[in-house]
Amino acid sequence: MKISTKARYGTRALLDLALHCSDEPVQLKDIARREVLSPSYLEHLFIPLIAAGILKSTRGARGGIALTRPASEIKLKEIVEALEGPISLVECLSENSECPRSGACATQDIWEELTEAIGNILENSTLADLVEKQKSKVKIPAVSYQI
Repeated sequence: MKISTKARYGTRALLDLALHCSDEPVQLKDIARREVLSPSYLEHLFIPLIAAGILKSTRGARGGIALTRPASEIKLKEIVEALEGPISLVECLSENSECPRSGACATQDIWEELTEAIGNILENSTLADLVEKQKSKVKIPAVSYQI
């Protein structure tokens, strides 16, 4: 199982936005430069995030992208589902599955438990949690003065 680049890059871009947000919207080109992503691809990623109410876009000279609410209120599950759709590891767990073994398959129970565990982790993690983790990973180099 792999998380698609859409979810990975979208989450990374939102993390960048949360790290660099202020009272002003952040320019899409600045996020793209810092994350080494194409601005057009980033724009493509932001469309479903705007539709989901996670981001807002402002036009004009002082325009850009901003979070619609504090990072502490944005759950990672909301981000992933906006970009990927509902979290389901196997087709037989989807609501409209027509698997003839549904309900009589022991492996289905395992896939369901695993899907729930992933969903719970994403539900209990926020964009603010990612910001804190990122800040702890960035080490400020020691300054050495020589005369």
